Amino acid sequence: MIRYCLFATAALVATAEVSIAQVAVDVQRGRLLATTYCAECHSIEKIGSSPLSIAPPFRELHENYPVEALEEALVEGIVTGHPSMPQFSFDPDQASNLITFLKSLE
Repeated sequence: MIRYCLFATAALVATAEVSIAQVAVDVQRGRLLATTYCAECHSIEKIGSSPLSIAPPFRELHENYPVEALEEALVEGIVTGHPSMPQFSFDPDQASNLITFLKSLE
């Protein structure tokens, strides 16, 4: 029984380490997408103003709605009410990575 408990504990620790490492990779991939497609207008950092004053800093998005709600829109193509923002669409993995990055800014 003790051997089983030790094995189960080791498996849980290994799984947690893999999950933490995967989240870090996803955050970095999301940051790269944000840098490539969004940073020209939005602040993608934990401090600082957005280069375009009407573009909200990404760190504030969660104050208005859950950022997870953006995932479907990112895949289908975000269309906004102001003409200066281009339409974007990402594949599901990219959208997930971008959401993980946005959550890291909360």
